[in-house]
Amino acid sequence: MAANFRLYLLRCFGKRKIAFPFCRPTISRPITNGRPTIQLLGYFSFRCFLALGCLLPLSALQAIAKAWGTLLYRLPTRAKITTEKNLTACFPDKSEAEFAELTKSSLIHTASTAMEMGKSWLLPMEKTLSLVVDCEGQDKFNAAYESGNGIILLAPHLGNWEIFGFYLSDSASTTFLYQPPKYRALDRLITRSRSRGGLNMAPTNQTGVAQIFRALKQGQVVGVLPDQVPSEEGGGYANFFGVPAFTMALVSKLIQKTDAKVFCGFAKRLPNAKGFKVIVQEADQGIYSEDVSISLSALNSTVEQHVLSAIEQYQWEYKRFRKQADGSKFY
Repeated sequence: MAANFRLYLLRCFGKRKIAFPFCRPTISRPITNGRPTIQLLGYFSFRCFLALGCLLPLSALQAIAKAWGTLLYRLPTRAKITTEKNLTACFPDKSEAEFAELTKSSLIHTASTAMEMGKSWLLPMEKTLSLVVDCEGQDKFNAAYESGNGIILLAPHLGNWEIFGFYLSDSASTTFLYQPPKYRALDRLITRSRSRGGLNMAPTNQTGVAQIFRALKQGQVVGVLPDQVPSEEGGGYANFFGVPAFTMALVSKLIQKTDAKVFCGFAKRLPNAKGFKVIVQEADQGIYSEDVSISLSALNSTVEQHVLSAIEQYQWEYKRFRKQADGSKFY
């Protein structure tokens, strides 16, 4: 039974890409598919990018992101086109002016997340955590953690999800699944950076799947990105803002195999470079249903509730609806 469950989890996750459209040459795609010189240049360019983000103040980083996002908005970029398509489908009642403002704001916030990576990954942990100036809902989260039944933490691509994960892992033993890059130096950088302060990384292979299952059984926290498109065997369709979206069944299966509670949250970017507010709340109760379709709908509903509190900070640049039940092309 355990072996079959681990196999199912691997199928659920499949080969995922990190949904980060502006850094794909160094993160989403393995940088081993080229000459060694190109690999090294890509790696060191990324390190320089992180170092810049680490050294500059948050206000400067967000100013650069504003210029970057504005440029992406003014040009016919893939990110802009995808964002417009997603927003039009999810919020058909908004005016043309509202769409334009949301599209531009979303591109700026996604650029901000990229620029902030250096502060997330390279600063001493206490300085990274100091960027969080407020937290909502942590008392309930802590109480659930102390019960010892384990927590499944949904961390959608909203606000700064890196800082969100670091903040909650500071007070709870936490394991996040991730897709290791094939370039070992980059993998070491990712695991070393994200493992600061007690955050454990579990690769999306049989060893990693066993690791997260064991973590839940031991009453720990397991982090999952709930808004990524799973492999064919790992999901089902449920509406996301009224649009059918192929949604991961991983969370539902984990719930049925454990007594874990489910929370969802994000680190909301505050205006004027004031830092971040962490918001974490219990998931929609329907997520615990043994009926997978109900559970998937509740998962998406939970993410929706958080997105509505900061629509412009959601990563609308991600092709969330690329898999359609009838095989048609959404994008």
